[in-house]
Amino acid sequence: MNKGETAICRTDRLSPRALRHEAILDAAEALFIEQGYDRTSLAEIVRRSGGSLATLYELFGNKQGLLHAIATRWRDEAMLKRMERSPVGAQSNVDTLMSYVMSELEFRRSPRAVALMRMLVSECLRDRDFALQTYRDLHMPTIRELSDLFADWAAAGEATIDDPEAAAHLFASIISGDTILNTLAGIEDGTLDEAQIRWRIQPFLSHFRVS
Repeated sequence: MNKGETAICRTDRLSPRALRHEAILDAAEALFIEQGYDRTSLAEIVRRSGGSLATLYELFGNKQGLLHAIATRWRDEAMLKRMERSPVGAQSNVDTLMSYVMSELEFRRSPRAVALMRMLVSECLRDRDFALQTYRDLHMPTIRELSDLFADWAAAGEATIDDPEAAAHLFASIISGDTILNTLAGIEDGTLDEAQIRWRIQPFLSHFRVS
């Protein structure tokens, strides 16, 4: 199923208010990518999406609220894609982690994701409250997802992990620290391949005895 078909399936199930919500987000995301976050006005977003400024303010509060909502939708899409790619119980724990990492990196490499990350970083540097909100709503769901996974493995005797949340933070930093910086800087040769990923996570697997 391609992106257009996914959008049609998604919107078929939405209420009129939810459809308006998605239309505004789609317009905002497209304009932010086309001409930049700072150069896009709310009036332009309304012209492209239809509706009114009053509706936009009611649904999102302001332009920063729009950026946050776009990023949240992106996060939800990434998590859904991982679940579709990694059905529970269908592979080993090591393969589950590899599938997780490769799916995450593949998603982040898209031009759309790169543009969004750059906008988020820029806005986070300008507004600490926004940065904290972004950390809480975008980063922490990933940490909780990994933490729950590690806790399940530990409970089943499939790993020796005494602090699943700390292990989740460690794993996230191993796979994404310089990868995000490379993406933001546009360094093409900074992209990790599967062999490099396996090399990076091997000490993690050995230390926590992931079977």
